[in-house]
Amino acid sequence: MAPKAEARAEADRLMAAFRAAGAVPVEADILQPAEVLLDLYGEDIRARAYVTNDPIRGEMMLRPDFTVPVVQMHMAGGADPARYAYMGEVFRKQEHLSERKSEYFQVGYEVFARENPEAADAEVFALFAGLLAPLGLRAVTGDIAILMAAVRGLNTLQSRKAALLRHIWRPDRFTRLLDRFGGRAPVPESRARLLAAIASGESLTDAPLLGLRSEAEIAARLAALREDAAHPPVPSDEVARLETLLNLSAKSPAALARLRDLSREMPAIQPAVDRMEARLAALATRGIDIDTLDFEASHGRTTLEYYDGFVFSFHAADPALPPVASGGRYDAMTVVLGSGRSIPAVGGVIRPGLVADLKGAA
Repeated sequence: MAPKAEARAEADRLMAAFRAAGAVPVEADILQPAEVLLDLYGEDIRARAYVTNDPIRGEMMLRPDFTVPVVQMHMAGGADPARYAYMGEVFRKQEHLSERKSEYFQVGYEVFARENPEAADAEVFALFAGLLAPLGLRAVTGDIAILMAAVRGLNTLQSRKAALLRHIWRPDRFTRLLDRFGGRAPVPESRARLLAAIASGESLTDAPLLGLRSEAEIAARLAALREDAAHPPVPSDEVARLETLLNLSAKSPAALARLRDLSREMPAIQPAVDRMEARLAALATRGIDIDTLDFEASHGRTTLEYYDGFVFSFHAADPALPPVASGGRYDAMTVVLGSGRSIPAVGGVIRPGLVADLKGAA
């Protein structure tokens, strides 16, 4: 791994390029309020972040990335459209002992623009592609919005669709839920007994009420379980089409053609597919060879959980290395952090330490 001085020098070069593209440099505190991150990502973020307690500010986290504080800053009073750039260290726990760093430099570029989101997607991607072109990296793209639209279009309970959407960034959990909702997974005996008891209306326990949930919340949960148990499985043909979509991997033009075919039986994905076509046209206008650009429908499902549209990453030949750069669209986060106000937003980050390493190895 490149020494910090080399990583910082590379970060300075990238920042200069981002400023030349019209970005305003911004900074973010290293310590971030944990409450905001937990609201966005859920408790799972604890496994990937360093958490501490401040006697005045309460629970805090070492900055896992810059996007959240930059969005907060913009939604608090930034003018539209806006472009921001930033650099600094981020901190991520590693689940296993490895050569991956828990602390590393990150340089980023974010665009907030209401007009023509697909053009903004192309702007960010093309800027990154140009800066990283000398490294010969492989670029991969995806679109979380297509997956979300497919889930929302399923013929099943809203509660099931909400559960699938909540776990779209956890592929293993998503698959288990889809198997259960599709009637393909056997119901564990303990759960079957519980559901039978709920369906019959019998009392489950005479124990006193404990914990934080009220009786009304418990009753609502039991009613939801009763409704789920009585509802038929997701139709098998819909499950099969969703799995076909999840497994789609091809060059972008071929992927678009396959998605057009799928949209005839999955009309819910049509608007998102239209946006993908517009994005590819915008990328071509900026000089990107879309005929060789990889598209993977499930790409981006294991990253931080705020992307809800176009996603991308750039990879070195060594599969052991993390992505050199990654990013995507996160419109929904601006709603959450903007107290109901929103603005289309897209951005990405580059790891200057990895860039310096790859340059040194060339």
